[in-house]
Amino acid sequence: MNVVIVGCGRVGGFLAGLLDSEGHHVSVIDIASTSPARAERAWFQHLPASFKGETILGDGTDLDVLRQAGIERADAVLALTEGDNRNLMAAQIAHKIFAVKRVIAKVNDPVRAQTYRQMGINTFSRTTILGTLLLALLMEDREVGEVLLRKSLAHEEELAHEPVKAR
Repeated sequence: MNVVIVGCGRVGGFLAGLLDSEGHHVSVIDIASTSPARAERAWFQHLPASFKGETILGDGTDLDVLRQAGIERADAVLALTEGDNRNLMAAQIAHKIFAVKRVIAKVNDPVRAQTYRQMGINTFSRTTILGTLLLALLMEDREVGEVLLRKSLAHEEELAHEPVKAR
């Protein structure tokens, strides 16, 4: 599968590593930081050292940057930046302009996530996902809590043994 990920924070870097390790072709787009201490540096350090995919420095809402990342042959696009607006815009561009079949956007605001989902954009809210998981663990809901927790702990174990990528 060809996957384009917009945003390479902890979630984007982690998912890119998982997909890459399973043999998928992954292109990751990240924008240069606006922080003076990190100016002109993207967050590609969140990728595992073993990552073999492509990294593109640029704005994931820019059509030329998306083309450079291979969006025209992408099977899926995931918008995982820290900003809801940027994620929703990148998702809409992928869905409407490039007709990517699988488009998913991270949206922190659960109400906005639902609104855009009703408009045909697949969204998830880590606010509701984490809250649901915590409630399931607290209530000892084995169907939800234990399965997800077991999988996430296994991934954490793998990450603990992954060499740190040179910066």
